[in-house]
Amino acid sequence: MTGTDPARTGLDREYSPSSRVADLDVHLARYAADSARARADLPVRMGVPCGPLPEQRLDLFPAPDPRAPLFVFVHGGYWQELSRSEAAFAARDFLAAGFSFGALGYGLAPRHRLRDITAAVSDSLLRIGTGRAHLPMAPRAVHLGGHSAGAHLVASALLDADGPHPSGTFASATLISGLYDLEPLRHTYVNDALGMDVDEARECSPLHRMPTRLPRLVVALGENETDAFTAQHHRFVAAAREGGTEVTDLVVPGRHHFDLPFDLADPDTVLGAAVLGMTCDSR
Repeated sequence: MTGTDPARTGLDREYSPSSRVADLDVHLARYAADSARARADLPVRMGVPCGPLPEQRLDLFPAPDPRAPLFVFVHGGYWQELSRSEAAFAARDFLAAGFSFGALGYGLAPRHRLRDITAAVSDSLLRIGTGRAHLPMAPRAVHLGGHSAGAHLVASALLDADGPHPSGTFASATLISGLYDLEPLRHTYVNDALGMDVDEARECSPLHRMPTRLPRLVVALGENETDAFTAQHHRFVAAAREGGTEVTDLVVPGRHHFDLPFDLADPDTVLGAAVLGMTCDSR
């Protein structure tokens, strides 16, 4: 196309995980369908408040044991798509493993700035982790998970919890296909909705706030990811380990950006076995 910047085109492709899959719509439809089935088949409390904003809501699938550990999942969508309605697909597997499960919602761009989205998710998660979200149970441990943009938001919340909050707020976290340095995204189509400048990109980048010791982590991505996502993964793992964090580093054969999350609590998969193994002492 006349006038197209080749560098911008290449960076757009590198930060477009759908460029590596031929059936994106199939996976998005499965997120929604599996989540809808979980809401239909399992006990659930919809829209539990976990902050002052209307978007700070948790769809909560409680285990029979009110002290069961809680796994909270934060969806992806480049901070501008999807919702908690498509984020409950792992609820069934987590309940089968003895966990309660929560799918967290948050406000999206362009209505919300990225720094505000990041702050709101951190606030929600910290309220949950410190017992200020008034959940209908008292989990003995809180574990976090996030996918893509959700992994970025979870990593940011972990770093916030390292500040003036009680230690041990979160027992572990699972970060799938995450984004940890946002500066490259300023130069892609993703920033059309986000409108980040250099200061906001740096402020919201977990890699610029490390190293620091974090709770135990599983950091995972599929082997069929773009070079950009793969590089972000390896940089974050290295920075986390430099800070003394215990990290299980997974590059999962045969998986890509969109199908790997379905393995989250499936004990017969590489990712699920790692997640359930890491969290077994809280069950």
